Amino acid sequence: MGNVLIPVADLDEAIAFYGLPVKFRDGDRFAALDGGGVTVALAGPAEHVTDGAAPSYKVEDVERAVRELAARGAEIVRAPEAGPHERRAVLRDPSGNVFVLYSPL
Repeated sequence: MGNVLIPVADLDEAIAFYGLPVKFRDGDRFAALDGGGVTVALAGPAEHVTDGAAPSYKVEDVERAVRELAARGAEIVRAPEAGPHERRAVLRDPSGNVFVLYSPL
């Protein structure tokens, strides 16, 4: 797992709330916080790709991973797309859980 993605309304407020060290920040779009063994990825309104918190998995090829998981029963919520720093897609597993696949650009 690459990170846990959490959509937030206000990035500054969320960074202060979580109180974790900031590893990376892109204005009001995104901040990666050091959660110890996992990165807490805060997504500002411009980067909301899910309605709630979701695990994000780093993969080598987003399109290939989406095809493979769809063949195993995943529902594609958001098809592969280019974000500001990564290629990403949002899927739902057969139990209804949303997750993100991404590959850095």
